[in-house]
Amino acid sequence: MSEDLARVALRTVQKLGASYADVRHVKIESESLHVKKGVPEEIRKRSLAGIGVRAIAKGAWGFAGTTILKRASAVDIARKAYKVACASARAKKIDVKLSPTPARKAKYSTPIRKDPFKVSLEEKVDALKTAERIAAGESKELIKTSSSFFRAHRERKLFLSSEGANIGQTIVWCGGGVSATAIRSGDVQIRSYPASFRGNFNTAGYEFFESLDLAGHASETAKEAVQLLSAEKCPATTTALITAGDQLALQVHESCGHPTELDRALGMEADYAGTSFLTTDKLGTFRYGSPKVNISADATAPGGLGTFGYDDEGVPAKSVPLIKKGVFVNYQSSRETAAHLNLPEGSSGGMRADSPLAMPIVRMTNINLLPGDWKVEELIRDTQDGILMLTNKSWSIDDRRLNFQFGTEAAWLIKNGSKERMIKQATYTGITHQFWGSCDAVSNDDWHMHGTPTCGKGVPGQVMYVGHGVSTARFRDVRVGIA
Repeated sequence: MSEDLARVALRTVQKLGASYADVRHVKIESESLHVKKGVPEEIRKRSLAGIGVRAIAKGAWGFAGTTILKRASAVDIARKAYKVACASARAKKIDVKLSPTPARKAKYSTPIRKDPFKVSLEEKVDALKTAERIAAGESKELIKTSSSFFRAHRERKLFLSSEGANIGQTIVWCGGGVSATAIRSGDVQIRSYPASFRGNFNTAGYEFFESLDLAGHASETAKEAVQLLSAEKCPATTTALITAGDQLALQVHESCGHPTELDRALGMEADYAGTSFLTTDKLGTFRYGSPKVNISADATAPGGLGTFGYDDEGVPAKSVPLIKKGVFVNYQSSRETAAHLNLPEGSSGGMRADSPLAMPIVRMTNINLLPGDWKVEELIRDTQDGILMLTNKSWSIDDRRLNFQFGTEAAWLIKNGSKERMIKQATYTGITHQFWGSCDAVSNDDWHMHGTPTCGKGVPGQVMYVGHGVSTARFRDVRVGIA
């Protein structure tokens, strides 16, 4: 039935005269669980199904979507998409052109061992209660709040295009986390595991959530929250900075992922601090970082939250270098934006929409800092004076993605090649290309994927799930602390 409706919509918009059209039939299911102070604070299941139609007519885009899965509605949105395209053509500056991509007939499914939607609610809630109880019991006098989280997502999509594409895929991801908040004399300190903002997520089954072992890490997470109450504040100085975990993932996201989106560079997108300093004249020549810095957009990385078979234009998943030995070499692009620059490789394959009611836009896949040739212990031993920061707490970056400030939940002073003591209220500031230019070491033994399920972009706003593969990295002469 879903393919029948999609074909009705596609035939309708083609008969009206669209020079190109595609149809997405999408069904999304999600589950969110949150345990706080021993009580399930949130148990929520949601679902959404619908059809979205994109069309080019008279050289301009049109789009329409519906959640009413009936033949009449499929015909109606096809007509609307065509009419919107014709109306848009009156204001166009140039005709829309698309870079070529083979029209594929294919299927893709996220490899999973345990379906998170088939695991009983009781089992999942019990796992969260156990982790939260352990965190809360670490120091009942000081741990005032503790929480644990679980989230799962399944998206079934059928993509048809006037070029002959017929692609079905199912994307599944899940994950979670635990956090503890310690309070004493007005001082509030938070520690989170495995990452802040409700944890870490991978495209995988329930086995990934189990692998996080929240209960096994809850006690140490709470202990560190308590330790932070007695820690000294981060000094205001210029020093070597070592970043790890989700902190470096967010750094990559904000200062490498968003500015390499070609729609931002072309001025087609400017929401959510959304232009870019990476103007097109910089492509292939701009020194973005040191020779140690290699960053890719890789939708094929196993477990990445931005991993899939095909994007929402039917372009197959790719691994595309963005920064190679510190030089900016490519953008994240769509078929349209790639055609703007005549990119020889065409679209990077990152066009996605967060629902059938939204038009696809250029989104990050997995923006990965590739592993270097250090081990973490070697990197720390090689640092005579510095600060190790991890687990993001706050961030700010300007609308061109140049000037930034990040704060972390925890940090450790490094003296004479060893971690000396924990410090709190750790922050650092920088300018994107100068910061990455100061990178002199990247580890390889702790590289793994971090998932961000709430990347915002677009008007109306869309929320997308993206990934970042990172390890630990060192940056020289970074300004830390607040003077």
